[in-house]
Amino acid sequence: MSDPFLIGEAMTGGYGAVDILHDCTIAVEKGQIAVIVGPNGAGKSTAMKAVFGMLNLRGGRVLLDGEDITKLSPQARVRKGMGFVPQTSNIFTSMTVEENLEMGAFIREDDIRGTMEQVYELFPILKDKRYQAAGELSGGQRQQVAVGRALMTQPKVLMLDEPTAGVSPIVMDELFDRIIEVARTGISILMVEQNARQALDIADKGYVLVQGANRFTDTGQALLADPEVRRSFLGG
Repeated sequence: MSDPFLIGEAMTGGYGAVDILHDCTIAVEKGQIAVIVGPNGAGKSTAMKAVFGMLNLRGGRVLLDGEDITKLSPQARVRKGMGFVPQTSNIFTSMTVEENLEMGAFIREDDIRGTMEQVYELFPILKDKRYQAAGELSGGQRQQVAVGRALMTQPKVLMLDEPTAGVSPIVMDELFDRIIEVARTGISILMVEQNARQALDIADKGYVLVQGANRFTDTGQALLADPEVRRSFLGG
């Protein structure tokens, strides 16, 4: 079996002197969706940030396509093919939708128009509102701008921190549909989600974290069917 395309392996670390992650492993295969779920304070977003280089690890390593990138800065990881969409402050509210997308292509020196058209095909509402200030959009539309901006770098891996936070169930379903479409293009998706049941339903791989450590790891469907996972983390 081939190695995962992206793996944070046996990660231990935190902020300052306190470790939040304890021997935690998160991986995603090429073109697949991996979801990190767990209770509040489980270290889900911390694990994501560690993989993206926003956290110094005291143990473990991060590999992208077989290359050890543990020592690289987040900016260097973007150049290697990683895209990251934080939960908050993920768009420029005073800029138009199109300007946000252009900002996303900051590392590109080639013609970005083809990629922008792909983003507009994925999120048609953004094409309709491309000259509107992003701050005037609904919460769900803002998330589409944030994801679209990350896609402008043509990432190999797209990392999403709580992409459906604060949006309605209908918008959540639509965002998940778009995320599935992105994965079908061959981009790996690593996602932290509070809506665990819905996220595991679309996940190829699921990780349940508790207190910064792996508690359960399996396919999304297997985790949904696991009585203990259902009882402890999915409300029965």
